[in-house]
Amino acid sequence: MIPEHFDAVVVGSGFGGSTITYRLSEAGKSVCLLERGHPYPPGSFPRSPLGVRRNFWDPSEGDYGMFDVWSFSGLEGLVSSGLGGGSLIYANVLLRKDEKWFVREDHDGAYEYWPVTYQDLEPHYERVEKLMGPQLFPLDVAPFSATAKTLAFRDAARARGLDWNLVPLAVKFANPGEPPAPGALLKEEFPNLHGRIRLTCTLCGECDVGCNTGAKNTLDYTHLSAAKRFGAEIRTLCEVKSFAPRQEGGFTIEYTQHDPTGPSKRDGRELAPRRTITAGRLILSAGTFGSPFLLLRNRANFPHLSDALGTRFSGNGDLLGFFLGAVREGRPRLVDAGRGPVITSAVRGADALDGGGAKGRGFYIEDAGHPEFVNWLVEASQAPGLLRRLARFAWRRVKSRITGDPRSDITEEIQALLGDCALSSSSVAVLGMGRDVPSGRMRLRKGYLDVDWRLDDSRPYFDRLRGTMRELAQELGASFKDNPIWYFNRVISVHPLGGCPMGRDRREGVVDSHGEVFDVPGLYVADGSVMPGPVGANPSLTIAAMADRTADRILGLEPAKGA
Repeated sequence: MIPEHFDAVVVGSGFGGSTITYRLSEAGKSVCLLERGHPYPPGSFPRSPLGVRRNFWDPSEGDYGMFDVWSFSGLEGLVSSGLGGGSLIYANVLLRKDEKWFVREDHDGAYEYWPVTYQDLEPHYERVEKLMGPQLFPLDVAPFSATAKTLAFRDAARARGLDWNLVPLAVKFANPGEPPAPGALLKEEFPNLHGRIRLTCTLCGECDVGCNTGAKNTLDYTHLSAAKRFGAEIRTLCEVKSFAPRQEGGFTIEYTQHDPTGPSKRDGRELAPRRTITAGRLILSAGTFGSPFLLLRNRANFPHLSDALGTRFSGNGDLLGFFLGAVREGRPRLVDAGRGPVITSAVRGADALDGGGAKGRGFYIEDAGHPEFVNWLVEASQAPGLLRRLARFAWRRVKSRITGDPRSDITEEIQALLGDCALSSSSVAVLGMGRDVPSGRMRLRKGYLDVDWRLDDSRPYFDRLRGTMRELAQELGASFKDNPIWYFNRVISVHPLGGCPMGRDRREGVVDSHGEVFDVPGLYVADGSVMPGPVGANPSLTIAAMADRTADRILGLEPAKGA
């Protein structure tokens, strides 16, 4: 049989892949998007222990879930699998890369050169923002104004004289022209691709485990729903395995069609069938781990790939910390981290590149809430106190029976059983990110992806970031605690970048400033792997803006290479 042919095949549906798919299909191109995960309509994100346990990506075990966890020397990585990619689990922040952080020099001993400028990306930022519809958290409107973690974070930052602001979020708090209101029915101009209703944000704190109300403007609601209306072919549970150039031009792509009812392998033998399609252009948007991995595995088919493949890896300076036991006037301070979107605001730490006398590498620190069930887990973890309260409750009930106490209202005893809930209600996580050193390297080791990234290369940056976190915690009367893996010289990154860095030529990068692979016409990379260094801010918007610029090149709206 002659394989299906498309003008373009896009691999992956994250911020890069969804943007490219939307732009090309809008222009009338035939586009096939291949996503290895499955769709997540509202209400489908699991909450039960069994459901969460199976919501991980492990096809060999028959698990085709959303969370994909990687472990390398120096760091852990968390990425997403599913229609919408990382937008399914990110915390909604749509910040632009700081204008002065487009580095074009050897800064602090780490080579980093961005062949694009803020001005190059500005129209693309605007186009992506128009479709994503970011809104600021409505802190001045009840009941949003009672969001304690935002108020506490703001108060601590201002007391220390730090630069604090609400951040733009891809979350619907209100319908156009209406006041913000939790749980209101969203009015959409066009039906979304799931054909489901959506509600405004209910302040449940579940952004990172999947928004079951549809309040998050994830890519399946924005770019992909629009792309489908324009005729894009969207295929899920399709994992690309190999690709190669065709003699007559374009590319042949081979992918596995996963069966969600069973494992993809048994005794080392693949069970899932392979499919083949062809395309005039191939856009790899499988993420910072996925795209370099695919290129490394298929390198034999592309002998002219740059030696820069696998270089400039960065964790975008990600660091998770905790403020435990905030206190005000000698009593636990209510922080209530389970109420509100996961992130609402940020403190910006100045960079030496900003001028004005700042020293070191810049960063952001953001409040990082969590779902309410985490608070229950925290309280349940306080085993000694819980056991004492259980024993006290049991003794009171026994005593009441023995003495014939006629009181039937036991509300006080139930409240005593729950305790004061001081630890869970007065603690919050914080997420730091910024300009770490992009010194990591990716390679294949026995067929598996390996990343060699060392924390020590970025130690001054992390020490400065942790110092500011500690100051904020002290202002709240809280104890600052590192993520436990910090003590093993490791961090966890949810914003991995690099591996297919852009550059001015093939000696400096894998792709040019428009994402096209050097010496392989028609092959593009559009995801976080093309970043030649950290974005500094949350990178999602910059990834999408770069992909939008790549789409302009494909559509002939951008000048050719070297122009």
